[in-house]
Amino acid sequence: MVWTWRYEKSDGTVVSPAGDAEEFSSQGDAETWIGEEWKTLLDDGVDRVVLVEDGRDIYPMSLHEG
Repeated sequence: MVWTWRYEKSDGTVVSPAGDAEEFSSQGDAETWIGEEWKTLLDDGVDRVVLVEDGRDIYPMSLHEG
């Protein structure tokens, strides 16, 4: 299984932040990474992320506080 994050604007438009897309071998690794990198992604213009497992959307998450 491969876990990735899809980066989106608030309207659902997919965006590509600076750098390469990360791939993870577990959900926990992906969630740990997003916990460390969310502020950088927000600065790059990403409003929300969607956790994806082998092409299947698992859940969306806003990067905005509140």
